[in-house]
Amino acid sequence: MHVKSNQIALTVLFFLAFSSLFPLSFSAANQPRNSKKSTHPTSANRFASSIVFPVQGNVYPLGYYTVSLNIGYPPKLYDLDIDSGSDLTWVQCDAPCRGCTKPRDQLYKPNNNVVQCVDQLCAPVRLSTNHHCSGPDEQCDYEVEYADNGSSLGVLVKDYIPLQFTNGSVLRPRIAFGCGYDQKFSGPTSPPSTAGVLGLGRGKASILSQLHSLGLTSNVVGHCLSGRGGGFLFFGDDLNPSSGNVWTPILPSSSEKHYSLGPAELLFNAKPTTVQGLEVIFDSGSSYTYFNSKAYQAIVDLVINDLKGKKLTRATEDPSLPICWKGAKPFKSLRDVNSYFKPLALSFTKTRNVLLQLPPEAYLIVTKHGNVCLGILNGDEVGLEDLNIIGDISLQDKMVIYDNEKQLIGWVSANCDRLPKS
Repeated sequence: MHVKSNQIALTVLFFLAFSSLFPLSFSAANQPRNSKKSTHPTSANRFASSIVFPVQGNVYPLGYYTVSLNIGYPPKLYDLDIDSGSDLTWVQCDAPCRGCTKPRDQLYKPNNNVVQCVDQLCAPVRLSTNHHCSGPDEQCDYEVEYADNGSSLGVLVKDYIPLQFTNGSVLRPRIAFGCGYDQKFSGPTSPPSTAGVLGLGRGKASILSQLHSLGLTSNVVGHCLSGRGGGFLFFGDDLNPSSGNVWTPILPSSSEKHYSLGPAELLFNAKPTTVQGLEVIFDSGSSYTYFNSKAYQAIVDLVINDLKGKKLTRATEDPSLPICWKGAKPFKSLRDVNSYFKPLALSFTKTRNVLLQLPPEAYLIVTKHGNVCLGILNGDEVGLEDLNIIGDISLQDKMVIYDNEKQLIGWVSANCDRLPKS
């Protein structure tokens, strides 16, 4: 969902200009010689393995987690922001662009591989549901809008993505993704230093859904984000812990792009609060956690009231986040401040004994100024309205599993610093 910023505007002129740049006929020029052998699994290895990606990044000061994905033949490496709040993967196009992403060495150049408008993957990536293809040669233009009002506009393409599976095999499925040429970003990190976004949502256009439809992995994705930075991401169900994880259903009303859970009640220091009935979205594309204004204000009041009499004062001069505190001397890490703060938790009321624990390190950061700041923000101030988003800060040091086969989400405390063995 990509909540890091704030802005939007779209242009039709780029559609027209781009249409003339890339002809639609598919070419064998970018096809690896062993593609026929490697892209179609046999019935014997169907869903038999997973894919694990090392993750880079952190909540603070970078603000996002990324994976490096090889695309094309010969393959070229692209750093992509992992986003469980959207489904379409896109990379910056090597074409006239607006809002171009920063890494100019990570541009994707289409090679007669633009997806046609009539392709079944085209309809899910259009904002307009009433578009009718003018002919078989019309290209598939996509448009993605994020919850923070950012957006990406471009054309859908198909190319080879080499993937190493945990059973040792290397396959090169041909996958559709966006080639973006008109991006809107906002906030202090605009544009980000990544080449694009890896969409992990539930829609048909996601890489996960396409790998599943090819019979290469089960429809399961998970991540483990380390509070010390880095971690890992995986497709497939080989890495699910055999014990310890708790599960709760994905809401039937959840859109194809989001993973929504609830209703949930907020607990403060293991005690009930007035905040109940929350629907929350797990969103690895969001740096911080956002609640609606009522829930946010309740959390702020609970935390501030609990800090009365403790040796912390407001650090109004620290611009890192809206609410920060300073001590007698600068803090070096969260270990210095944990004792000042109480744990939060979300209790999922329709699933017995299912809690998402939010210890202080799951909602606080220590800034470069040596202050401690609240990493829970008011969603109303970035246009989220009633959406409640559980972002990276609250997903750290947990293995989170999105099981689209069983329509469940599970999590368990984990050491995310070491890649798992399947």
